[in-house]
Amino acid sequence: MSVRREMTRSGLFLFLLCALPGALAATEKSVGSKEEYYSATVNATVLDSRGNPKRLISKDDGRYGQNSPKVEAKGIVLTPVAINGVVDMQGCCPYTRFVIPPKTTHWVALVQRGKCTFKEKILKAAAFNASAVLIYNNSSKEDTVTMAHEGTGDTVAVMITEAFGKEILIPLERNETVLVSVMVGQRGPAKNINRGSLVFVSISFIVLMIISSAWLIFYFIQKIRDTSTRDRSQRRLGDAAKKAISKLTTRTVKRGDKETGPDFNHCAVCIEGYQLNDVVCILPCKHVFHKMCVDPWLNEHCTCPMCKLNILKALGILPNLPCVDNVAFDMDRVSRSQSSSQRGALVDLSESVSLEPLRLSGSTQLPSDSDLTSRTDINIAVTSGHFFSRNSGSPRTVVCEMELPDIQTSLDLYEENKS
Repeated sequence: MSVRREMTRSGLFLFLLCALPGALAATEKSVGSKEEYYSATVNATVLDSRGNPKRLISKDDGRYGQNSPKVEAKGIVLTPVAINGVVDMQGCCPYTRFVIPPKTTHWVALVQRGKCTFKEKILKAAAFNASAVLIYNNSSKEDTVTMAHEGTGDTVAVMITEAFGKEILIPLERNETVLVSVMVGQRGPAKNINRGSLVFVSISFIVLMIISSAWLIFYFIQKIRDTSTRDRSQRRLGDAAKKAISKLTTRTVKRGDKETGPDFNHCAVCIEGYQLNDVVCILPCKHVFHKMCVDPWLNEHCTCPMCKLNILKALGILPNLPCVDNVAFDMDRVSRSQSSSQRGALVDLSESVSLEPLRLSGSTQLPSDSDLTSRTDINIAVTSGHFFSRNSGSPRTVVCEMELPDIQTSLDLYEENKS
């Protein structure tokens, strides 16, 4: 499950890394670069009755027309005069005219966008020798655009925003003089975004966000479920282990018990011998341990420390519940491993070998010849890392576990004593 989640996560990140750059590339292609545009900085100075500067208004968001000379221009601002009491601010009427004050050499026409083409507006102002034409937008929601007005000659044409145009009109309506200067600004590509590509990028981004959110929600839900399941299993295992421990046989070691003998195995958990009044626990596999040593082990592993017998299964408590110990196995598995090792190509020493059991009392004395005369047939089955031996000469089956190097040492010791 964890591998599948990691693969899903990697696939999602790869999809994000591959799809998003493609969408951005499509957006770049959708941005038109048919014609470069030049921005224009327009400075409007309001003069008082004596010709002194009264107020300065400056904007740098103007834009030169596509066919306009990209040069500076300046002059006083004039608007179309009224005809029959009606002012045509678009400058589209055939009778549109401008009244130029005496001794004025440079002047700039101010008209509004709409009703007719940019070319018609510019040509009407050029007919009155205008130095430049300022065309302000007819919508406050739209930015300035690059005007196409082929055939207008050397007349400078600049588009400005509606707000800036109306701001210049206010002092003109009060019969105040406004002086305008137009300067060339920065150059940039034309903004011509393809709507289809913009929609594609937006939808792709939304889809990626939805997929990412859904994956994160699924991941955290699955993680919470796994954690709950693991905690529930651990609680069940702990309760079952406590119940199994309460059913195990315990007794106190007394004088003369076999546990106090020199040949009896030590406690496999603490590696200490059994003393008088020690409380010992006997597992279903007949292995004996100190109760205070084996109880914590069983609470955590629920298997015998020596033979890995599953005590829950042996006692009939939750036989289908697996133990924590990954290498846990019971006596049936030992028997199966012996039979399979005898049938397979593993090393099988089926001949009879006489081995004297090693003494655990710490004595290093070698067995006598009289002891060697009593032979015991032992079948030894060797696996890759351990071997299991079955004592055929005794009514009780003894299963022991030794490392392969220990087998060779025991055989060498036996050959020395025999000779």
